[in-house]
Amino acid sequence: MTATNHSQVYARRLRAVLIRSIPLLEARGIVIVVLAGVVGVMSGALVTGMSELVQGMHWLLYGVQPGGRLSAMFSLASPVQAMIPAIGGILLGLSVIWLRKRKFRTPVDPIEANALYGGRMSLTDTFIIVGQTVLSSGFGASVGLEAGYTQVGSGLASRLARAFRLRRNDVRILVGCGAAGAIAAAFDAPLTGAFYGFELIIGIYSVANVAPVMTAAICASLTAEVFGVVPFPLELSGLPALTASQYIPFLLLGLLGGAASIAIMHLVSLIEHGFARLSIDASLRPFIGGILVGLLGLVTPQVLSSGHGALHREFAMNYGLTVVASVFVLKLAASAISLGSGFRGGLFFASLFLGALLGKVFAGVMAFVSPATGIDPAVAAVVGMT
Repeated sequence: MTATNHSQVYARRLRAVLIRSIPLLEARGIVIVVLAGVVGVMSGALVTGMSELVQGMHWLLYGVQPGGRLSAMFSLASPVQAMIPAIGGILLGLSVIWLRKRKFRTPVDPIEANALYGGRMSLTDTFIIVGQTVLSSGFGASVGLEAGYTQVGSGLASRLARAFRLRRNDVRILVGCGAAGAIAAAFDAPLTGAFYGFELIIGIYSVANVAPVMTAAICASLTAEVFGVVPFPLELSGLPALTASQYIPFLLLGLLGGAASIAIMHLVSLIEHGFARLSIDASLRPFIGGILVGLLGLVTPQVLSSGHGALHREFAMNYGLTVVASVFVLKLAASAISLGSGFRGGLFFASLFLGALLGKVFAGVMAFVSPATGIDPAVAAVVGMT
């Protein structure tokens, strides 16, 4: 066979490969969207299961009635219940000792996985974080479940993507879809979940990624509703109309909210470094933190767990400035101590609660400083949450 014939054969083979590849390339985007929908369904189901498990623990440990919330209680049924977070700290400490003996590495979260490892996440890491998060929130530590939600959604998405041998970038997209679905299911808010996935996990806004991320978020939210998750919305009525003179105070409140967010993160770091400087072993820190959180819970259960019930209670009740400011300080201390002492969880919902309290404090101060401005406490609370 001559060189010309060889060239013709290779050319025909190349054209055949390209022709076969074109439909696959076109179908790849559809496959990603379908897998994103599967990820959304899984995320919605798992978020529902985790939430119900924690609610069951609150019923068993604190006597919270079905449909109620731990942080909505006006007081603990018995002072003995103040020791429950410490018991959770002991169990968490035992898990730390076990993981240390088994020489497990520090778990990788979705943000780190996408930034450094191309979206590769370990299911072992995922189940460790989920278990410790459920344990922490279930025993009343002042942390939310959102970190566990995003971990389980992203971890299973990563495993699914690698099972289909997807490209590195596609794995990262599905990891973001898992996180978006988890947040969407937790708050029945697909847009919130989608922006969470774009902003924190994927790290870039792209038109090509809108379809899979939104598919995952919507499927997760619908799945949570199918499993009977009742949305926990804030219902505000009878609010006064905003006036032009109120925009500058609200801008000031926004700046205060940003400063408070930075201060909260620094406070968590300071407490964590304080435990380290005292040379307290990591397995003992949750027990000490649990004792302190339990004592704060004796003052008001609003500081316990994530704070869903407490947030709605603050909007439903018209507390005075002193009470609201006191709850703000106590919740801030409880959340910082919980995270700084080693309890597993996040500040996602706690930040919303603290923001609402900050807004009410701001409205109370403005009522003294400038009564003519007429800042409504409920409106200020919503602005503070944002």
